[in-house]
Amino acid sequence: MTVSTNPFLNVGTVDQLRELGCSVVTGGGHTIAVFATADGFAAVDNRCPHMGFPLDRGTVKNGILTCHWHHARFDLASGGTFDPFADDVRSFPVSVVEGNVFVDPNPPEQDPIERWSKRLEEGMEDNIRLVIAKSVLGLNATSADYRVALSIGALFGTRYTDDGWGPAMSMLTCTANFLHHLRVADRPLALYQGLRQVASECAGEPPRFVVEPLPTGETRAEVFKQWFRDFIEVRDSDGAERALRTAIELGLPRDDIHDMVFAAATDRIYIDGGHVVDFCNKAFELLDHIGWEHAGQVLTSLVAGMASARRSEELNSWRNPIDLVSMVQDARAGLPALWVGAEGVRGEWDDESGLADVILEDDPSATIAAINGAVSSGATAERLGSAVAYAAFLRMARFHTSNEFGDWDTVHNTLTAANALHQALMRVPTVELLRAVYDTAMSIYLDRFLNMPPQRLPEPRSGGNGAVDGLPERLLGEMDSQQRVEESARLVTDFVANSTEPDVILASLAHAMLREDSTFHHFQIVDAAIKQYEHRKGDASGRHCLVAMARFLAAHYPTPRAVNQTYNIAVRLQRGDEIFSEG
Repeated sequence: MTVSTNPFLNVGTVDQLRELGCSVVTGGGHTIAVFATADGFAAVDNRCPHMGFPLDRGTVKNGILTCHWHHARFDLASGGTFDPFADDVRSFPVSVVEGNVFVDPNPPEQDPIERWSKRLEEGMEDNIRLVIAKSVLGLNATSADYRVALSIGALFGTRYTDDGWGPAMSMLTCTANFLHHLRVADRPLALYQGLRQVASECAGEPPRFVVEPLPTGETRAEVFKQWFRDFIEVRDSDGAERALRTAIELGLPRDDIHDMVFAAATDRIYIDGGHVVDFCNKAFELLDHIGWEHAGQVLTSLVAGMASARRSEELNSWRNPIDLVSMVQDARAGLPALWVGAEGVRGEWDDESGLADVILEDDPSATIAAINGAVSSGATAERLGSAVAYAAFLRMARFHTSNEFGDWDTVHNTLTAANALHQALMRVPTVELLRAVYDTAMSIYLDRFLNMPPQRLPEPRSGGNGAVDGLPERLLGEMDSQQRVEESARLVTDFVANSTEPDVILASLAHAMLREDSTFHHFQIVDAAIKQYEHRKGDASGRHCLVAMARFLAAHYPTPRAVNQTYNIAVRLQRGDEIFSEG
């Protein structure tokens, strides 16, 4: 029994403790193991910080305490660990007064935000999932904003791989984008999944060294823009990176940097299947979260991928049996004059649905003519991007399950590229970026056979708000079984059409993704569908975007659900559950 002598805990006499070797006391909210050592006494939290094994059952030799479960080793005097996979164990001051041993159960603690931030960095450096999970949960339990963990992951991911921006960085940005829609318990889980992907992608890779800016007197945005585009055109990543870094460090306006990057990303037709525009847009979205002061580090990570990207001019599918490249190049050449000519009526066009229908047909010439007609009639850049994005989502919503399973990804790639273009056009509605509307529309055309036959869109059943009670949980139940594609689409349709709080379904769809072994494409489509839904809220087109997302997720779930096992252990450890059991 622990005897308390406020504010200290009385462990017992010196002789008693030396005879026992170790004694466990409780108090101050702690269970503390007090060890007799060769030159005195030492006290540490009795719960191994790695997996919760009782440390009083460990072994002490030469001042090192070894946990017997996973052999984590600790300096008994300080609690510091010798093994990266384990955390430092908390130590407690010990004093001897009149032959009795006392422990202070409430010594000053390190700032928890500082502690967990440092631990997160270490966990990512060593790619240790349990450390990453515990750090995210630790930060979540403090007053730290989500951007603390996000910034650590963002700077790590853009520094520790020479390949630059990759899928993991996009996944991390996706989690930040939809974080506010998630259930409270899912928010640290989402960050953990994004951060662990970044750590895994960077593991074993050489670091990326950001170039220094030019010692130049040049300050004109148009000059840096031309330099950057020229370097990307000839695949000179070194020159392009230095031009971009210099423009950022000079403090050129953000809109000029946006314009510079997106112009280069669209000088060639649909480079890397739309991934380049998608990655560029994601990098800017990430900066919206963590701050423009990190632009030099984040944006230069895009350059290697931009310079090396595959160009659609090189692909047979874009050349035969119809030379789509020549058609797009002609349309691009005529776009500036069309744009200037419609200046007086800009904003008057309002037929997104009609344009989407044409894009989904089997005539690329008619699609280009319809886009040109929309421009001449006063379509804004954002409305054109929105129409193309909607067409891409309809392609997914009508994807028939008689297709090969891998073709879900074919449609998905176009969908996420179209959403990225739409988001980018809202950010920087330039004529140069608008050229990509033709490219993306042609990608939708190339996917046309995947809608033959087209799956019918479910129509909402009436019944009002009372008829949709429990539908979000029913949706999760449907996705517990394989290939419940149409059933999931039906539940989403009924809920969004009838509920007075249709946004509730967003948290359920995201939860369905986070509980599975989800990959790059799953994160992309959840982020894209939520963005398109928010843009179209209250309109049937918004519901169709969620149907497309639900069908894609339901086609791929359930999975073995192994990815969250480590995270769930971290949750139990934080709660104080007993992980170790001899039973």
